[in-house]
Amino acid sequence: MTRYETDEKRWKALIVEAQAGNEDAYRVLLRELASVTRAFLISRFGYFEMIEDVVQESLLALHRARQTFRPDHSFRAWYFAIVQNRCIDNIRSRQRLERHDALVSNQSAETALTELDAPIYTGQLLSRLQPTYREAFSLTRLEGLSIAESAQQIGISEASFRVRVSRAVRMVKRMLKEDMT
Repeated sequence: MTRYETDEKRWKALIVEAQAGNEDAYRVLLRELASVTRAFLISRFGYFEMIEDVVQESLLALHRARQTFRPDHSFRAWYFAIVQNRCIDNIRSRQRLERHDALVSNQSAETALTELDAPIYTGQLLSRLQPTYREAFSLTRLEGLSIAESAQQIGISEASFRVRVSRAVRMVKRMLKEDMT
């Protein structure tokens, strides 16, 4: 059993126990997810001051939505969708602040942007993909799942999923090329 499968099984059991009112299971789940979320975000974006904010916002969103989790679905996919949404929200919020500060100080938005450029651009780029390709790209390139894990998670064959990833990568490369010219 892979670590992914072990984590999935343990987290799913913990959230089901938490839904039934087991506070100890819920505490263990939150502690593990805080650590995993922090490591995931740092591995994908490097260290930014937003990391701790996103971790806390993700755990809070999990708390609010914990009763909506369905045990017949993947916990990891459900939770990391929450993390992804909190990350995007946080980046957009910071982007608005940066632009506002730039306007206030009579600078252009381009000269005021910081190291948040890459994640902001990535989010904007991925939002231009069709949902099936965005999901394929995100699962393999951003979340680091294998083709097999990703295909199983969304319920399609590995061959079909591999085609989606290949097309998504080509589309992203094309968009990058277009944006650079």
